[in-house]
Amino acid sequence: QVQLVESGGGLVQAGDSLRLSCAASGLTFSNYVMGWFRQAPGKEREFVAAIRPNGATYSATSVKGRFTISRDNAKNTVYLQMNSLKPEDTAVYCCAATSAYYSDSVYYTQPRLYGYWGQGTQVTVSS
Repeated sequence: QVQLVESGGGLVQAGDSLRLSCAASGLTFSNYVMGWFRQAPGKEREFVAAIRPNGATYSATSVKGRFTISRDNAKNTVYLQMNSLKPEDTAVYCCAATSAYYSDSVYYTQPRLYGYWGQGTQVTVSS
């Protein structure tokens, strides 16, 4: 079965960096768009970034210039490099996978398009 396993979360101070990883198994990774979402307590799930199989990326405005999504198709892994972290970045970060294709990347901001989800990893940023 498909498994997405996140790692790399933790407790850091504002301005610090973290790199999250999401290891995928049970699917043909190179055929899937991979996304990162986050959810803070009491808030709705929020799109962070997505990456197509060819490496093209799309990011939320709130993280542009600070977060970078990348993938290694040989390792079946997607990454989220987070720099200049802020307290408002505190959330559970989940990776997700979809085989749906849309020419307009804005569609990949919608959680309902993703059929597979990881359990998430907690990121806490203290001020």
